[in-house]
Amino acid sequence: MNKIIELLILHEDTFYEYFIPYRHPKTKDDCWGGIGLETYGEDYELAKSIDDNYIWTVLEGCAGPDQWIVNGWHYVNRICYLVTEKPHNGLEVDFRCPSNYRSLTPLEIKRQIKKIERAFEKMKSPII
Repeated sequence: MNKIIELLILHEDTFYEYFIPYRHPKTKDDCWGGIGLETYGEDYELAKSIDDNYIWTVLEGCAGPDQWIVNGWHYVNRICYLVTEKPHNGLEVDFRCPSNYRSLTPLEIKRQIKKIERAFEKMKSPII
């Protein structure tokens, strides 16, 4: 029997709180609020030198004005790359960056973080 992995779609506030993106000290540009790595030049080369489990791609939404933060390397519709303190380890999760921004409450963030933790636990459990 195959293990079914469900894609999580969560809010960008949860991404910042849980995975902790940061400005790499060697970055040359100032994109995505100062924490993004550009998709070309020295920033791109720097991003390629980082362990894939810590790389995220910010994408333009195809069907609307929202943007998305997704794990790993993506090339189509990319805006920039982000580096995080915590690895994603291939977790199937997308973070929506809504164009009509509304921050989550601390309780909402806590609930979404629980979903991430449960999804990581499911990844570790054996296939039955």
